[in-house]
Order: sequence, then structure tokens, then C-alpha cells
Amino acid sequence: MDIVTLLPFVVLIGAMFLMTRSAKKKQQQAVDMRNSMTPGSGIRTIGGMYATVKEVHDESVLLEVAPGVHAIYAKNAIGAVLDDEEYNRIIHGVEGDESDAPVVPDDASSLTKDDDGDAARIDLGKKADDADQDAAEATPKKTDGESDTK
Repeated sequence: MDIVTLLPFVVLIGAMFLMTRSAKKKQQQAVDMRNSMTPGSGIRTIGGMYATVKEVHDESVLLEVAPGVHAIYAKNAIGAVLDDEEYNRIIHGVEGDESDAPVVPDDASSLTKDDDGDAARIDLGKKADDADQDAAEATPKKTDGESDTK
């Protein structure tokens, strides 16, 4: 057999190997994430529900979905284990210390610095005199023989 005919099969097998390796790596990360749950951790289920972990068992987890309301979920139903800051931000609306966060202005006027304060600004708007003149030019002029009624 010629090597050129075997090359597509070798490439196909290599691609399949890389795809399965990537999938196994993602599955292992998910298992590690689910095993990192401890009582008191905030989680998000695959259905999008946020809860607090109360107990962790081999295949299941006891979650507190609301104060005094508990539910048992399979470990596979846990979509993400959230850190405390993110969980409190989502559930309780508690913002972290944002003193280092940049302040974003409401308008862009503070972003443009004018070094020369005396420089004249360009006004792109029409003035009242210009608007009146444009309106006068737009109306057709009447000749002596025309009347207002038609």
C-alpha cells in the first residue's frame, strides 16, 4: 500500500484521539469541581438554581435552596461551585470592595482633555438664523399671477 492512501486514516485517528482526550480532561475537571464541594459552599445546579451545600455524600448532595428548605440532588446535577464573593453577589446582591475598580464616566466629555482652554470649539449645530434662512429658501416663491387657493 502507498503511504498517501494511509495518510487520511492516520489523520482521522489522530483527530479522534485529540477530541476524546479533550473530553476526558473536561470530565475530570468536572469531577474534581464536584469533589471540592464542602458544607457551606455556594453552588449553581445545571438547571440554574443557586443553593448552599449542607451535606455531601458519595453520590448525592443535600442543598439548602431557601432558608429552611432542603433538597437532595445528585452530584452530577451540580453545574458549578461558586466562590463566596460571587455567590453573595448573585444571591444577596452584596458587592465586593470596588475601591480599585476604575470609574466609568456617564459621558465622554471628561475623557477628552483640551490642553488649550482658549481654543475655540467647533459647533456642528445650526444656529437659529441659519435655520430661518434654510426654511425661507425651501418654500417656493409666488409669482404675481398665483393665488393661495387652488
